[in-house]
Amino acid sequence: MPEEIAEAATDVVGVLTEQIETRFGMDLDRLKAAVAAAPAANRDATDIVRWHGLLTESQAALDRAEDALVAALQTQPSEVDDPTMDLAHRVNAAVTTRDGRALVVRWLLDPNAPGKQGLAADRLARLNRGTHKGPAVQTSAPRRPATEPATASRTGRAVQR
Repeated sequence: MPEEIAEAATDVVGVLTEQIETRFGMDLDRLKAAVAAAPAANRDATDIVRWHGLLTESQAALDRAEDALVAALQTQPSEVDDPTMDLAHRVNAAVTTRDGRALVVRWLLDPNAPGKQGLAADRLARLNRGTHKGPAVQTSAPRRPATEPATASRTGRAVQR
């Protein structure tokens, strides 16, 4: 049974990999090399390669979590202990992460996906045109000059006159 589950999971990554290769007309290794050489040349390719990498990382994490759970379950008596339940929760979280990343890759591959046409797509394109280096608003308090005189409210003492 665990082999069937692993095969099905690998199929998710395999199917998406095949779709990527079909869309760009080259194998994934060549696409990765092309994106590494010129990341700004094709934003779609860059995004897909990035998310495919995240997907394969999450699949590897899921495989490790499943292996650990299977090993723990093989040593358990009839009741499952807390550490083994924690492993089961880790598997569930890894499945959720992998599936979420697979959905992103599928969305990136689908030119007719919701949000890729119309007003939402126009807004997204405008956001992507600018290169944002940091947050749009200041996130920390401005620094005060060291020479600013202390006031009563800052020192907590009454001003004597």
